[in-house]
Amino acid sequence: MAIKKIMVIGAGQMGGGIAQVAAQSGLQVVLNDIDAVLIDQRIAFIAKTLSRNVEKGRISEDEKQSILARLTASTDLQDAAEVDFVVEAATEKMEIKAQIFRSLDEIARPGVILATNTSSLPITEVAAVTRRPESVIGMHFMNPVPVMALVEIIRGIATSDEVFMTVEALATLMGKTAVEVNDYPGFISNRVLMPMINEAIFCVYEGVAKPEAVDQVMKLGMNHPMGPLTLADFIGLDTCLAIMEVLYEGFADSKYRPCPLLRKMVKAGWLGKKSGRGFYTY
Repeated sequence: MAIKKIMVIGAGQMGGGIAQVAAQSGLQVVLNDIDAVLIDQRIAFIAKTLSRNVEKGRISEDEKQSILARLTASTDLQDAAEVDFVVEAATEKMEIKAQIFRSLDEIARPGVILATNTSSLPITEVAAVTRRPESVIGMHFMNPVPVMALVEIIRGIATSDEVFMTVEALATLMGKTAVEVNDYPGFISNRVLMPMINEAIFCVYEGVAKPEAVDQVMKLGMNHPMGPLTLADFIGLDTCLAIMEVLYEGFADSKYRPCPLLRKMVKAGWLGKKSGRGFYTY
């Protein structure tokens, strides 16, 4: 099935980024969310981003208008009946994703691929709630989507080779580099990244150093573009904790135990940049 029209579920930062990149690639995009105001805000943000690209000479005004014309707002999941591909970027909770995929399985046409942008949850478990597990796959974009080149493509236990190759080609069309990953907790990116962030938090928790010092060591000593605690604030400390919990539960290994300071900060509502306070104040 040729993919010309896709639905992106979730108008947050990730979903909005995926929608923007897909529209820039020539695809018709239905941006779906239960919150109509959030969709309008996200499309306005995309328009503002595109306007900056026009000012910098990266695209023309006509190209900007064409991209925006390919974006359609939707608050009704039934609109998935009219698309060729779906990628879900909703809240990182299994019960929410399972509910969405059960509905999509009833609504989407037979043969339509259902992808999830989950950063750590098992693809096989998501696929198991549908009657088309061979057509369910992980498509984990990096944040911010318009800037980052990588997409992890994660096979569930039943994902077919044809579905994998279709999604790999779609990622390439969207200007991304696809990396094949099997279905293990945290995949590759977060299995490596999150324990590093967690250990950086332990350094602060145990009084080894202040956040600024930890970040300076990793930036200047390891040539990281951003310190791990700044990155944690950018990702969201609640998201970091959720991924560490998935790793800890999935591997039953103490090396993935979330730092108590991370738990405390999340309970305090200090979630990083999005809440105005994390390891730094914004």
